[in-house]
Amino acid sequence: MASPLRKFLLKSTSGNVIVRREMRRAKSDSTTKMQIMIRSFESIDKNLHWELPPGTRKIGLPSTRSLFTVLKSPHVHKKAREQFQMKINKEMLVMETKRHELRKKFFWLKRQRIFGAQFEIMFSFKTRLDKAQLQKVLHPGLKDISKDNKVEEHSVMMALNSLAQEGSYSDAVDASLNSIKSSSLVNNTGSFPHGLALMLRSVPMELLKARVDKEGSRAVAPQLIEKFILNNPHRPTVIAQPDPEKVSQHESVKKYNLEKLKASMTEEDLAELARVTNDLQSKPPAPLRSAPRFTLKNISRKPKQVSLEVGDINGVKVLKHDIITNDVLYADIAFDMSSLKPELLPLVPLFCRSLLEMGTKDLNALQLNQLIGKETGGISVYPFTSSKQGSNDPVSHIIVRGKSMSASTEDLFNLMTSVLQEAEFTNMKRFKRFVSESKARLENQLRDCGHGLVATRMNAKLNHAGWIAEQMGGISYLEFLKDLEGKIEQDWSELSMSLEEIRKTLLSRKGCIVNLTSDGKNLTIAEKFVTKFLNLLPNSSSIVTSSSSNELLPLNNEAIIIPTQVNYVGKAANIYENGYQLKGSVYVISKYISNTWLWDNIRVNGGAFGAFCDFDTRSGVLSFLSYRDPNLLKTLDVYDGTSDFLRELELDDNILEKAIIGTIQDLDSYQLPDAKGYSSFLRYLSGVSEEDRLARREEILSTRSSDLKEFADIVDTIKDKGVVVAVTSEANADVANKERSNFLEMKKIL
Repeated sequence: MASPLRKFLLKSTSGNVIVRREMRRAKSDSTTKMQIMIRSFESIDKNLHWELPPGTRKIGLPSTRSLFTVLKSPHVHKKAREQFQMKINKEMLVMETKRHELRKKFFWLKRQRIFGAQFEIMFSFKTRLDKAQLQKVLHPGLKDISKDNKVEEHSVMMALNSLAQEGSYSDAVDASLNSIKSSSLVNNTGSFPHGLALMLRSVPMELLKARVDKEGSRAVAPQLIEKFILNNPHRPTVIAQPDPEKVSQHESVKKYNLEKLKASMTEEDLAELARVTNDLQSKPPAPLRSAPRFTLKNISRKPKQVSLEVGDINGVKVLKHDIITNDVLYADIAFDMSSLKPELLPLVPLFCRSLLEMGTKDLNALQLNQLIGKETGGISVYPFTSSKQGSNDPVSHIIVRGKSMSASTEDLFNLMTSVLQEAEFTNMKRFKRFVSESKARLENQLRDCGHGLVATRMNAKLNHAGWIAEQMGGISYLEFLKDLEGKIEQDWSELSMSLEEIRKTLLSRKGCIVNLTSDGKNLTIAEKFVTKFLNLLPNSSSIVTSSSSNELLPLNNEAIIIPTQVNYVGKAANIYENGYQLKGSVYVISKYISNTWLWDNIRVNGGAFGAFCDFDTRSGVLSFLSYRDPNLLKTLDVYDGTSDFLRELELDDNILEKAIIGTIQDLDSYQLPDAKGYSSFLRYLSGVSEEDRLARREEILSTRSSDLKEFADIVDTIKDKGVVVAVTSEANADVANKERSNFLEMKKIL
């Protein structure tokens, strides 16, 4: 088969980037495949005596069996039964041919004497450049898959057969090998067991790479696919379908068993059970009391600090974190968005995606991403928005993140330059797919994780940073995408110009900040490549802009209407605007409210999946949120009762100490080297100093029970002045408006 179009990024002796193009065109007489799916009650090999053409492949598929039971004589012999089975054998024949031979093969098929079987005949024109069908099958969540996301078994087998016969792109294999090598050095396994990850890394990557260089891409997976899947007669097929009644049945059985057990107990038994329970809660067993106990004395009074050196290159601030990273360099570049026109904000997420997935003037999207995977550990582009500590001003940047081995630092920054400055916004069809996928993703998020969008919507009503974030990822953004989807074709020239305007406005040295994380030697080596990268950026924006105005959404209660059986309910207020001065005790208080008051009344008694109290120390927004909640007004009543709960609260020292330790645990969560450098970078952008962190930590450790009682007056701000946003159904919103006249303004989204 002919190889796909390949392009490589080369460097000249002067350091300039040169693109060399190697092209091999697919032969006009590319392979065509005729697939025949056979279903028969009898054995296929026994009854179908075919003289198959040379090169025909047989792929055995799992047979299906249905059992039937028939009562022989229900009136005389009630237990007399007969059992029958219906077995359907399946097999796939794959015949490779040329296009000009297709008619001859089809004529041969019609001449066969075929009895007692069903046939499905499929023709497909395949080249190495056409992997669309394979992509659809291997990624069932993508566009153009059937609405119920059901993938037919024969489609999977066809795709795997194509992969086994043709192999993978050699560039894709090289990119995968490089990504595996980079991830093994990073040691960022997430929730995957570290010991198992280390065992899997014992695979000799250098030997595998040498084998790929010798045998090509077929050295990786085709043999395994053929042996364990295609030619495996014991291959099982599992179809998983959810049972909507399973949970209710389980709960009913559990409730019945508990009621049965309680009915069998006497009054004395119940009283003794209550006494034993109280004793266990107040006086733990002796072995538990003798176990070593973590106390506040074991906690360091100073927060974990990260090495930070702030320098300057060509007028651009460069932050360097000297941390051992196993020879990996992490680079973050932030471009200030404060000068961008407000009407262009909703295009920013699509702009970020277009930089990486539209291709450049010399590389298409596939080649660009393969080159990134081959030469680096990955590059990502996304917007970041936050409030600034101690100020009402928002902080908004486009952040470009990348990582590579120290030897590939030059390639990393060359590719970043190519992505930022050479990306072309010309592929309308691809951009339209970005819009459709982003819309579908937000709609799914609204149904499954609506509390996140509720929080974003409330923040947009209470501070300007929240308004910016909502324009790029909230309900307003979803409305923008729905409106944009139908206008792309007629407005494409204007959209393309807007994307180009965003690039010319943001991508300049003015307002740019660079963050580097690695060991000292690699940081020193990286400086010259950072200098070259910054020299290629414009000195300032070529677009005359003005600062965006401090816009906010109307401060009204809203019901976001979607077809749903559960609710996501939020209520929030900006307590800084009502005189509250930041103290570290608020971290402990918000966590304690979540784990006690909200847990007991909204999750345990109310039946919701979760409830949270969250405080943004930078913006001053204190918010209550519930997740998959069957209630709406009852949940709001619980929120309003929080202040009374705090006033009546009597905490002993043991419980308060546990709350403080839990809060410190969140602050001191384990971080890998890349996360340490990145967290320090975000704190720098948001104006959080080490002195602030030290003061907040001391205040957390010094929290007293009286602080919780005093905070009740602050919580009253939410009760009296808080704004409500709920994702709910129209019926639930109508009920709420009947009980509280015109309480919610309804906004139908889906």
